[in-house]
Formats: sequence, structure tokens, C-alpha cells
Amino acid sequence: MPEPLDVPAHRRIFGLETEFGLHLDAPNARSVTPEEVAGHLFRSVVEWGRSSNVFLTNASRLYIDVGAHPEYATAECDNLTDLIASDKAGERIVHNLIADGERRLQEAGIDGTIHLYKNNTDSAGNSYGCHENYLVRRRADFRAFASALLPFLITRQIVTGAGCITRTPDGGHFSFSPRADHMWEGLSSATTRSRPMINTRDEPHATAELYRRMHVIVGDSTMAEPTALLKVGATDLMLRLMEAHVKLPDFTLANEMQAIRAVAHDMTGQATVELADGRHLTAVQIQQAYLDEVSSHVGGVIERTDEVDQILDLWDRGIRAVRDQDFSLVETELDWAIKHRLVERYRDRLGCRLDDPRLARLEMAFHDVSPQRGLYYRLVEQGLIKRIIDDAAIERAMTVAPQTTRAKLRGRFVDAALASGQDFTVDWVHLKLTGAHQTILLKDPFRNDDARVDALVAKLDA
Repeated sequence: MPEPLDVPAHRRIFGLETEFGLHLDAPNARSVTPEEVAGHLFRSVVEWGRSSNVFLTNASRLYIDVGAHPEYATAECDNLTDLIASDKAGERIVHNLIADGERRLQEAGIDGTIHLYKNNTDSAGNSYGCHENYLVRRRADFRAFASALLPFLITRQIVTGAGCITRTPDGGHFSFSPRADHMWEGLSSATTRSRPMINTRDEPHATAELYRRMHVIVGDSTMAEPTALLKVGATDLMLRLMEAHVKLPDFTLANEMQAIRAVAHDMTGQATVELADGRHLTAVQIQQAYLDEVSSHVGGVIERTDEVDQILDLWDRGIRAVRDQDFSLVETELDWAIKHRLVERYRDRLGCRLDDPRLARLEMAFHDVSPQRGLYYRLVEQGLIKRIIDDAAIERAMTVAPQTTRAKLRGRFVDAALASGQDFTVDWVHLKLTGAHQTILLKDPFRNDDARVDALVAKLDA
């Protein structure tokens, strides 16, 4: 096995996992379970990869998760542009399953329309996630290290939340995050039983002696590319300071669950959260302090780049938008502000309350991944939502893996094995042809070249 690369401190592996909401609109059909719909939706995947859990030629993973949710996990990316392209490619990949799924349903006597939503809650109150992965250096104090990130994650929703209408017995109100009400613990190795903000299960998908995975599951699924840039980019900058042992302000919270809900439901930015030392601060104050700390280390611990400047600018405007109640500062870039403007505009036109079912349908339409039906895509076409990447990059990312990480090797292998018609097995760290005695182990996620893979691909191409 090749020796691990000497990786620069600023280089990191990123990944996003998205669970999609699944809905069948078939008013005249018999009762159909989500599992049945998912089975028809993924039949073409099974025929292609002999399983409903596959790695694609773009090195990403596609499968059906618990609750019949289609899930797409991006390939390993070492830059945010590739990550956003791979994430958006996932939306198109799952959408492309719909036509075959609807046809198979028709053959089974069910005439209906399949909808896939990139969101976090359904009408029954169930929640499903968007998970962020950050590769960090292994350390003995990982639990304390992860705990120190929680105040940042809890308060960052004022800039990176997806926005939603929260419905209560007293009516509806707009909130920063649909995910916040469904978190029950700060840290845990479980994911479904306790639903923590950070999953501490030790599964690095890399050289275990060197690396650990920071598996963040508190974030929202977002549609706008600038929101994804800020969500992952700001978190990366925070981790860089923490890894460099920069002393950050101590914002340890007295009650994390109470704090995340208080922040989510306060669009004014005035609600305070109690700290463990007895102080009371707003999410705006806490985020501003983190931004100031990060900014003060640009040019030192953090190398100044155009992308870093872009992240800091959007972070600053997001905070100011809440503090000054001027949402126009980010209403074409941050999901919560985009949706707030959309909801308020329709509410004024309809003359209705926030808990009106028509606004609920509007919300769902925003998260529909269909380029034809999805309201997000209509807003993009109208120039009302800014972009980070172009459609050509997304189209390429649907079939081609990121070229600067281990993903390149996996993508080459999958592509060659499929073209040769040979059966194979693959996961994040293993490549193997069925029946072959050799398994290629790829434990260094930063390495994009390997003579063993070259030889295997050459054999498949012969």
C-alpha cells in the first residue's frame, strides 16, 4: 500500500450526504407504501448495479436509506467547488430515476407522479437529514474537540438555515431551520435513536491511525449554492482555527437543546441563549464573535484566497441581515432569506395566514428537485438566486469523479468494470473484482494516483 501523502494543513476532505423526501401523487390509485414506491424508483439502479446500494462512475454512493428515503453521498472532495458540483449532480441523478419509476408504477396499475424533495421534514412531522463530513486529524481529545464546535453549529443556522414555516396550535411562524426541532443531543454515536448534532461513531473511511471524521448531522438540506458554500466553508474555517489550537471564545451553552430551538424560532435575532458561565448572548453576538476570530487569522493560520474572502463576505452579510432586520442583504444567496421573501410575497398576494395549506405546498415546491416543476429552479432562471457553479460543471459531475482525491481512482475502476461487464464490489476504501483474490485498499483519501489501480483498469480495458 502506498505511503500516506504529506498533506498541507489547509487541505481537507469534504462530503455531503442527502436524504431525499419521497412522495407519490396518485389520488385515484390504491394505497401504496413508500417502500413500494422506492422499490420501483430504484429498479433501474438495481438492474444497472445489481443492488439498490451502488457506487456510481462519479465515485458517489446512491442507495435507499431507512424510511424509504433515496440517499446520495457525494464523493470525496478537497475543495468546495467540486463539493457543490457533486451535491447538485446528486439532485439530477435521483431526479433522472423518476421517469422509469413512474413507468414501472403504471405497469403495476398505479398511475401517479413521483416527487423528490431536498428538504428535512414531511407533513407527518418526520425528519430526515443532510450530513456533513469533514476529515480531521486523529486526536485523543476528540470528544472535547467536537463539543467545542457545538455553539457554532447551534448558532450558524441564522445564516445557513433552510428556513421553514413552523406550524403550532397557535398558528404558524417562520423559523430559520426545520431541522432544529428534531435534534435531541449534542454528541452521540447513534444517529436515529438520539439524533445528535454530531455523530461520534469512529468511522473515518481513511487511515484510522491518522484521521477521524467530523460527522455533522445538525445542518439543513439547502438548495442555493451560496448557502452550501457558507455552511461548509465557515465550518471548515472554524475547524482550521481549532486544529491550530487557536483559543476561541468560550460559548459553552447551559442547555444545548433549548438553545437550538430558541435560535431557530427567533427571526428577530434578539432572543438570548444562556451560557454555562451564566451570561446571556444572542446568536448574532456569538456568530459575530466567531466571524471576527476567523477574520483576524486570515493571512496567518488561514491563507487568504478569493474563496475565503467570498465566505467571509457572505457570513458577514448574513449576520448583518438578521441583526439589522434587512433580509435584502442576502435574499438571493441564503436559503432562509430566499424562502422568507417568497413566502411573504405569496402570503400578501393570497391574504392568508402562515399556516395556510397553500403556503405549505409552496414550500414543498421550492424543494422539488425537478428542473421542470421545482420552484427553486424557476427562481434561478429568473435571476433571483445566485450561482456558484454553472450547469456544465454539474453535468460533468454526474458522471466524472473529482480528480484531486481518492474518488478519481474509484470512479475509474467503476467505469472500467461496468464497461467490461465484470462483477465487482466497491466501498469507500476497497476495490475488488468478483472472484479475484486481490482487494485493493485505498486508505488515503488525498491520493489520486495508484499504480495498482492503473494495472487493474488496464486489465479491464484490454
